[in-house]
Amino acid sequence: MSKETFDPTRYNTSNNKTFEDVLQANLQRRSILKGGLGVSAMTALGAFGLAGCNSSSSTEGTTAKVADRSQAVLNFDSIPGSLTDAVSIPSGYTAQVLVPWGTPLNANGNVWKNDGTNDSTDQLNALGMHHDGMHFFPLNEASTDGLLCINHEYIDQQALHPNWDKDTERAKEVRTDIDEIRKEINAHGISVVRIQLENNQWKLIDNDPLNRRYTGATVMDLSGPIAHSELTVTRFSPDGSQARGTLNNCGNGYTPWGTYLTCEENWPGYFTNTGTRTEEQDRIGISGAGKYLQGRYKWETLAGHDEERLDEFARFNLAPTGSSSLDDYRNEANGHGYIVEIDPYTKNSRAKKRTALGRFRHEGCTFGKLEEGKPVVFYSGHDSRFEYLYKFESKALWDPADASPSNRLLTGDKYMDEGTLYVARFNEDSTGTWLPLTLDSITRSGDTLASHFNSLAEIIVNTAGAADLVGATPMDRPEWAAVDPYTGSVYLTLTNNTKRKDSTNPANPRLNNKFGHIIRWDEGEKPTEFDWDIFVFGSPSNSDEKTNRSGLTDLNQFASPDGLAFDQRGIMWIQTDNGADEVEEYTNDQMLAVVPSQLLDSDDNQTVVSSANQADLKRFFVGPNGCEVTGFTISPDYTSLFVNIQHPSNWPYSDNAAEAAPNGTEVRPRSSTVVIRREDGGEIGV
Repeated sequence: MSKETFDPTRYNTSNNKTFEDVLQANLQRRSILKGGLGVSAMTALGAFGLAGCNSSSSTEGTTAKVADRSQAVLNFDSIPGSLTDAVSIPSGYTAQVLVPWGTPLNANGNVWKNDGTNDSTDQLNALGMHHDGMHFFPLNEASTDGLLCINHEYIDQQALHPNWDKDTERAKEVRTDIDEIRKEINAHGISVVRIQLENNQWKLIDNDPLNRRYTGATVMDLSGPIAHSELTVTRFSPDGSQARGTLNNCGNGYTPWGTYLTCEENWPGYFTNTGTRTEEQDRIGISGAGKYLQGRYKWETLAGHDEERLDEFARFNLAPTGSSSLDDYRNEANGHGYIVEIDPYTKNSRAKKRTALGRFRHEGCTFGKLEEGKPVVFYSGHDSRFEYLYKFESKALWDPADASPSNRLLTGDKYMDEGTLYVARFNEDSTGTWLPLTLDSITRSGDTLASHFNSLAEIIVNTAGAADLVGATPMDRPEWAAVDPYTGSVYLTLTNNTKRKDSTNPANPRLNNKFGHIIRWDEGEKPTEFDWDIFVFGSPSNSDEKTNRSGLTDLNQFASPDGLAFDQRGIMWIQTDNGADEVEEYTNDQMLAVVPSQLLDSDDNQTVVSSANQADLKRFFVGPNGCEVTGFTISPDYTSLFVNIQHPSNWPYSDNAAEAAPNGTEVRPRSSTVVIRREDGGEIGV
């Protein structure tokens, strides 16, 4: 998530039982999460991977032994924290800067200009700004040729434009430069980039036909419950079948059939409506009410400009102006807030917005265990304070033949357009309930959602409002999810929540939660059941035990866990977006590694991070000053690990990511991908 954040606490006004209330009860009976049936035999799908959700259940609840566990051993020393304008890596590794913002993808884009004078056309044909989630799609068995799909979350106008004066421009009511706004819109979205490994260095393949951009203006198809509905009719799309652009692409995912999933996170602030507002606009946080009267970048203020094309700026103003939605853009925002599917292997392929997975501030989209004849499951968090965790279960049952389809997006239609969307309620006894968001679902007041919504499409458009009604558990900023390929347990980062203001007590010592934690769960026999516990608490190492409940030391202390991923060896990688001074004074944002399935007690029961197993949680990577460490992917042979550096302050100085600029040297900062490799060419981390 970007450093430029909004305060979302004003949007969820439900009285649903808070997560801190549930956490208090849970900590009083600290349990050991049950293990799961192994799924290692199912990893034959290779590069697309398999993630699992334990389908076993136990009336004992949480003490089953781990039947299968990773044999991976972390073979590097945990590195100390760092506060430099360079990345830090373990001894024996290299770190290469790859495809920084502004790198041309084809001959239509000019080379990067350090003075910021590249125009909107250059930006349309170059890497976008503020790299975030990403995935590597191989093009050969040797893992030396592939496609990187990279999210571009947001923009920094001062870095994007020459002579930009932040205070002067923010004081203006109306933007004046049309190319500036087009450049900003083009800097958002996704890049698909072909890369190859030569002489131990990765390089971009110029002008490859698979290189392309999806931006904040790219036409995309709507798919699922709201497609072709009256809720998505606009002057641009009279049949409600299309949306323009994708915005604030933060977390990501991928599918078992080889497509990329990008997540629209803090998109509501790009739109404004100071006119007649709807319930869902207030619930999700569309600008135009309270102190946020204009869109985030004031794109709507150039509506009606002589050079405006097809209402490219007018569409960001949702105020009704005509006699129906055919005459204006009152429904424009209803085409945003989704999981977007992209086929990276097919040039000129149009992206699809998968609306059945809900409409909110998506952060990540992770699929669960694949079993022939069983539904495909996806998990996604709503990244705001006091928001919810969601699960989508497909109506179609998994067919292994669909792992290599002739038409990937048609396969996406099969598994992602029809199914049941659930929201999570965490119970005090370490069990959980998935609450369906359907018309016949029972609300907290005893009626059904059909009393509040006329159709499934209406539920989707106001997913968070429907979740309020059924009694979901408000969480501490649910972000990325990841699934252990061995135990099948699902992990979720809860980044922080400094708005928690309840009184302290021995069972709930984490008020003003600025350090965050990681929760995990196992699915039960029924699709509505799960068991959960807390895997690790972020904390400074020098805090008391009420704060540092996981016993972290200098070599693994962290705050604000954000990005999260497993590789198929069973190693979990934890990335941070730190906002806590106590940890920031010791280290920049970082990435840690742990093998959860190996954390066992003396009886071989799976356990949590504690003072007894600190050596198993290791710091692998630290980013340069000012940055967020985000985005993770690894080559199928595990010899190249890709990680993104977002909004650095004075980096990169050279192609060597570990080289800092000399004292006094100012670098125009560029978000970039960093490729980590071992000097001996071996597997990363082991």
